[in-house]
Order: sequence, then structure tokens, then C-alpha cells
Amino acid sequence: MTAHAAAGDPHPAYPVGLRLAGRRVVVVGGGQVAQRRLPALIASGADIVLVSPSATPSVEAMAEAGEIRWERRPYADGDLADAWYALIASTDTDANNAASAEADRTKTWCVRSDDAEAATAWTPATGRSEGVTVAVLTGRDPRRSAAVRDAIVEGLRDGTLVAPHHRDRTPGVALVGGGPGDPDLITVRGRRLLAEADVVIADRLGPRDLLDELPPHVEVIDAAKIPYGRFMAQEAINNALIEHARAGKAVVRLKGGDPFVFGRGMEEAEALAEAGIPCTVVPGISSSISVPGAAGIPVTHRGVAHEFTVISGHVAPEDPRSLVDWKAVAGLRGTLVLLMAVERIGAIAAALTAYGRSPETPVAIVQEGTMATQRRVDATLATVAETAKAEDVRPPAVIVIGDVVTVGTKYEAAAKKARGGQ
Repeated sequence: MTAHAAAGDPHPAYPVGLRLAGRRVVVVGGGQVAQRRLPALIASGADIVLVSPSATPSVEAMAEAGEIRWERRPYADGDLADAWYALIASTDTDANNAASAEADRTKTWCVRSDDAEAATAWTPATGRSEGVTVAVLTGRDPRRSAAVRDAIVEGLRDGTLVAPHHRDRTPGVALVGGGPGDPDLITVRGRRLLAEADVVIADRLGPRDLLDELPPHVEVIDAAKIPYGRFMAQEAINNALIEHARAGKAVVRLKGGDPFVFGRGMEEAEALAEAGIPCTVVPGISSSISVPGAAGIPVTHRGVAHEFTVISGHVAPEDPRSLVDWKAVAGLRGTLVLLMAVERIGAIAAALTAYGRSPETPVAIVQEGTMATQRRVDATLATVAETAKAEDVRPPAVIVIGDVVTVGTKYEAAAKKARGGQ
């Protein structure tokens, strides 16, 4: 991509990508410019010779690691012999002029850090994202080049600039953790895969706002509404993933939080593996830590809690299906984080106190965490069941039990004030 500082420039730079693997590249000068440029040259596989009496510690480390060969001396005529590319970046103007003249005689592409007009090549502002190299030239305005480069790369990474693969794209399924609800909290990779999807099978608790950004051709399927007849709902979802992937589609299974934290993601991954369908797992920010954090509650804190335990509350402690050792849990001194536990918090609180946890242990319920409708309700183990009912707390909500609940009181008060008292 090129733009020109002067309108109507009759001789714009001709953009080209150099393939330097195994080819001689000479760098004159071992200072800050070389330190910035060398990593990309090393990544290209070039045979790099550094000519400089001194070098920065980082450049010296590259030489010690064998990534470049360092000749500790000033530039001398003939150093560019057989070179395909030269980077001239020393602080010695006379040496730079002499090296530039040699490059001109030997028809070697040459970049100069001190005098772009004397060079035969310019270094573009370069960025990379998932196999795409973006190189931007704006003539004599390097800051603008960098700004344009950054905008393009950021768009490719977060999916706001849609550039789907058209060649060699392998159909398959990506299990994407969408995070706790706020669409800004999905990972960069997750957002990019959403932008490239043909089919999205979404959970109710996935970040719904992201679905509005998808192109019109993308088929969006509500997982809760997949007809399952004689199949269990999860089996029906597995079958839908397999069916669409076998049809050659790029499928995203968009889940709330993280796919493997009470998300049944491994069941889907196993079903795909058995069907021979490629599967990519994209971790997500779990609500077990992000929602308390958004409400000003650290799940661990120096001198207060050295561990936290995440527990599913979808079955009550007395339920024979429960796999939780509630007696052992009650004996822990750290933080307890309960997911899917709103309907059973009374039974859980009773079990914890029966097994020795203090009834005065602080409890916080954070409903619709990270969303604009987020609210926090505080109680104790003794009062949480009554409080949750009185405050009409509804799922989705994360329940935090432990002394960390009171740690962030000042922070939460300040944050609430900043939000306008909401």
C-alpha cells in the first residue's frame, strides 16, 4: 500500500516484497535502528552480517545467539559484495555515504536511516496478522505510515476489518469462548474467527451484541432452539456442528465465558474428533474471575486469600448427582466462586455453615456482570438466601463467598460514582 506525501508525485515508490531467505544482507551500524530492524530480517531467514564497531546490548545478544554475524569494525569499501540488501544505519555520515555509493554501484537495494533521499529503497511500516503482512509507505511521513499500518492490523486482528480466507481454507469448527458478556471482552482471535465464519451456533449466554456485527450471509443458529427430537439437546448441538462442517462451512460455536469451564466444550470437541472434523479451541475469559473483578472483588488478595475455588451450583449439595465434597469446601480458607447457583444458594449456604463455615462470611452476588445492567447484592452466608429472594436476583449471576468480598469496597464505591451512581 502506498500513498504520497506530495500530491502528484511523478515517481512513486514501487512496492515489492523481498524474499531474503539464505541471501546475504549487510547491516551497517549496530544502534537503535538496527535493533528495531534486525528481528524482521532474522525472521526472513536472511544471512545477516553486521558491520559496526559497537552495538546495543540487544543487538549484541543476537550475535551471541548466532542469529547474525558481527564484524566489529567500521564499514570498509567492498563490504556489500554479493549482498542482496543493505541497511545503512550508522552514526558516521561519511561511512553511510560511502556504503550508499557502493550499493548504487553494485545495484544493491539499500535503505538509509539518516537520508531517505539517498537510498534506493524505503522501509515500509510493517505489521503482521495471521499470515498477512501489511506494509505501508506514505513517502516522507513515517508517522502516518505507522498509523495506517496499525489501523489495518488492528482491524484484521479484531475482526472489524473482514478479510476471510478464500484459498486453502479448511472447513471445521472453532469452539470460541465469548467471555462474560461484554462484547469487548472476547479475545482478538475469537472475534476474528467470528468475522470469518459461515455458520455461528451461539449459546444464550454468549456475547449477543457481536452477532449484530456479522455479515448478512452468515447463518446464526440459537443453540437453545435446535430441534432435538429423540436426541438430548447436547447431542443435537454436536450433530449440528458436524453437519455444517461436513457441508464445507467454517463453523463457530460461540459459548459464554470459557468453553471448558462448565461449558461442555470438551463433549463437543470429542464428538468432532470422533467425526474426523478439525476443531480449534479458543479460550475465553471465564466469568468466574472476570465478573467478580468487574464488581471490584479480587478473587485473591495478599493476606486475605491465597486460593480460590470455582464450583458449579447447578445441583444442590444433597443431590446424589453432586460431585462436590462440600465438607472439604467448607474447610477451605480461601474464596469460593459459584456459577449457576442462584436457584440453590440457600441449600449451598446451609451446607457450608453446617460444615463449619462462619454464618457471617461475606457473600456478593453479581448479576449480569460486565454488562450495562450489572448489579451487585451483598449479604452473608446467613442472609444470602433471603436477600437473593428479596432483591429478585436472577441468572446469570456469579456468587462470591469469602473475605475478599469486603476488600474492594473503596474501589467499588469509586467505580460506582464514576458510572454516575448506577
